[in-house]
Amino acid sequence: MSILMVTGIEGARNCAAVVGTQLGMEVEVAEGRKTALAALRRGEFDAVVVDETMAECDPAAAEAIWERAGLAIPLQINFALSGAPRLIREIRAALHRREREQTLARRAATVAIETELKTTVAGLLLHSQLALSGPEVPAPVVDKLRMVADLADSLREQLSAPLGAHGETAV
Repeated sequence: MSILMVTGIEGARNCAAVVGTQLGMEVEVAEGRKTALAALRRGEFDAVVVDETMAECDPAAAEAIWERAGLAIPLQINFALSGAPRLIREIRAALHRREREQTLARRAATVAIETELKTTVAGLLLHSQLALSGPEVPAPVVDKLRMVADLADSLREQLSAPLGAHGETAV
């Protein structure tokens, strides 16, 4: 995990060292737009922290940084007014927010997939039962349909199991 701090303020490297130690992350300092964009081309970051004064003085540069930040959490903080403790709190809070959002997104995706599977399995069961009730179905076909119906029924039972701690079904 790593953070990119974009600021030209004096002492930024010392602040980055403190932030990195407290959060257990690598912190890279870019002193301007060109350095920041080069760093973003070299690798991915979990958070990109841009000095508010830099963003206000050069909005086009800030916009270019945000566009190339990828999945990094964008933060804009006034380094002249904020010390390392506040910066650490802001970054930690943003990372926790992202983690919660990802967990919620995983759960929503799990529910959507389960719903789709349940619909498909129910359709399979219905079609199998309808085919079995038809007149003059050959014995080999009946055997195959019963296997499909049993499998679908087993899947339906598994999908009905309660969700686990991380949103997974207990299969």
